Amino acid sequence: MTRQWSRLPVVRWVRESSRDTARADVVAGITVAAMLIPQAMAYATLAGLPPVTGLYAATVPLVVYAALGTSGQLAFGPVAIVALLTASTVEPLAGGDPAAYAGLAALLALEVGLIQLLLGALRAGVLVDLLSHPVTAGFTAGAALVIAASQLDELLGVEVGRADTFVAKIALIVQALPRAHVPTIVIGALAIGALALGKRRRTRVPVALVVVIAAGLAVVAFDLEQAGVAVLGTVPAGLPVPSLRGLDAGAAGALLPGAVTIALLAYLEGISVARALAVRTRQPIDATQELFASGGANLAAGLFQAFPVAGGFSRTAVNYDAGARTPLASVVTAAIVALSVGLFAPLFRSLPSVALAAVVVVAVVGLIDVADARRTWQIDRWDGAVWLLTAATTIVVGVEQGIATGVVVSIALFVLRVGRPHIAELGRVRGADIYRNRARYDTIADPHVAIIRVDGPLFFANSRHVEAWMEGLLANRPKARAVVLDMSAVGAIDASGAHMLSTLDRTLAAADVELRLVTVRGPVHDALVRAGLADAFAGRVDADVETALDGLGVSGPLANPPAGEQPHVRPLR
Repeated sequence: MTRQWSRLPVVRWVRESSRDTARADVVAGITVAAMLIPQAMAYATLAGLPPVTGLYAATVPLVVYAALGTSGQLAFGPVAIVALLTASTVEPLAGGDPAAYAGLAALLALEVGLIQLLLGALRAGVLVDLLSHPVTAGFTAGAALVIAASQLDELLGVEVGRADTFVAKIALIVQALPRAHVPTIVIGALAIGALALGKRRRTRVPVALVVVIAAGLAVVAFDLEQAGVAVLGTVPAGLPVPSLRGLDAGAAGALLPGAVTIALLAYLEGISVARALAVRTRQPIDATQELFASGGANLAAGLFQAFPVAGGFSRTAVNYDAGARTPLASVVTAAIVALSVGLFAPLFRSLPSVALAAVVVVAVVGLIDVADARRTWQIDRWDGAVWLLTAATTIVVGVEQGIATGVVVSIALFVLRVGRPHIAELGRVRGADIYRNRARYDTIADPHVAIIRVDGPLFFANSRHVEAWMEGLLANRPKARAVVLDMSAVGAIDASGAHMLSTLDRTLAAADVELRLVTVRGPVHDALVRAGLADAFAGRVDADVETALDGLGVSGPLANPPAGEQPHVRPLR
C-alpha cells in the first residue's frame, strides 16, 4: 500500500517541496486566484450557467488535479473553448429549463471525466493525435469568433435570444442595434479598453479583477441598475454538497458525442501547455497520468454541480511567471476562490454582466492567430486548407461540426498522403549555366540503371501505387537492365508491401531486369525474412547505392556527375 501511495504525484511534490518553493507557490496561487475569479464567472455565463458555477469549477477540481497531475504549473479550471462546447452540447437538450440545464452540465462533466479516465486506463492518449495542429488551431480561431459574437448582446445591453450559428447571431445583433443600451455600451467599452491595455503592458496587477470590481462600484455609485444595466443578482454563498442528481441514461446518451469532443479537446489543451512549460522547468510530464488527473478533476466538477474544466493557457502562463513550483499553487488558488464564495458572495450581486462579457471577449481575441494560419499555409497548402476549412465550418455551421470536419478531413488527407508516398528517381542530374547560374535541363546519368527511393513505409495503402509508379518508369526506360531500390526511408513493411516486392521482382526478372535492394532497415529486414524473401533476394541486398552499383559493374552516377553539373537536389530556403 505504501508503495502504491508513493506513486501519486502529490507525494513526490510534498517530498520535493521546501520553504522557498512553498513561499513561491503561495504568491503564485494568490496571483492566479485574482485572475481566475472574474474569469470563472465569465466563462460560466458563456457556458449558459449562473456565474457562481464557474467558482464551483475553480475549487475542488483544482485540488484534485494538484493531487494527481504531473505538472507543477498547469492551472486547471474553467476555460473558454470548453465553456462554449458545454453550451452548444447542453442548450439543445435543456428545453429552456435552468434547473435541467445545470443538471445536464454537471452530468456532462461527469461523462467527460469518465471518458478521460477510460482513455487513461487504456493508455489511449494517442487518440488525441487525431486533432492535428491545423485542426486545433483552426477550430480555436473559429470558436474564438463564435465566443466573441455570443457576448455582443451583453455588450450592447439587448436580448436577442438563442442563435445556432455565428451568422445567425450576427443577424440578430444587427436587428437589435436600434435597441442598444447606451450606459451598458459605455461600461463595456471602458472595460474592454482597460483589459486590452493591461494585457498589452503585461502588468502583474490583476487587471480583470480590478476592472470587474470597478464596474461593480460604478453600478452602485451611480445607481446604474435602475438605469437598466444588467447585474448578476443574488449569488448563493458557500460550495454545494456533492451530488449525483440529474443522472439519466437517456440524457447521458444524448450528451455523449459532446462529452467525447470535450474530453479530447480539454486533455489536448492541458497536455499541450504542460509539455511546453516542461521544456523550461525540466519536470517530466506523464501523458497517461495527465489523463487520470484531468478525468478526476472533471469528475469533481460534476459532483460539485459545475461544468467541464481543463488546463488553461493564459492562467498557466501567469502561474509560471508568478513563480509556481508545485501544484500547491493550485491548492492556494482553490482555497482563495472557495473563501470568496463563502464570504464575499453577497458582494457579487452588483457586478454588471457586461463587465464579465468584456473579460470573455478580451480573453478569446488572443486565440485568433492569423500569423499561425499564414505560416501553416506557407509550410503546406493542404494543412492550410484544413486550417481554413475547420475555422470556416466552426463559424458558419457550428462548433461540433467544425471540429468533426477538421478531424475527418485530416484523416482523409493522411490516408491520401500515405497512399501516395514521395518517390524519387536518383541519378538524375541538372545541367547548369555557369555564367548565368541558371538551370537548363535534366539528364539521366546512366540510362541502364534506375535508382528509386521510396520515402515512406510500404504497406497495403500504397504498395499498388509504388508498383504502378515503377512499372510506368520502366515503360519509358527500355534500355534499363537493373533497378536499385533504395529503402533507407522505408521504416516499415507489411504483408502487402512484401507481396508487392516479390511480384515486382518476378515481373522485372521476366523482362531481364535485375532488382537490387539497398539500405534495408532492421524491422524491414526481419519482415522480409518472415515473408520468406531472404532466399529470393540472396546476394541482391546491399548496404548502400554505391555498393549496389559496383555489384552491377557500373559507376555511381551520383558520386561522379559530369563536369559542370550537380545532383538534382533542392536546398531548403
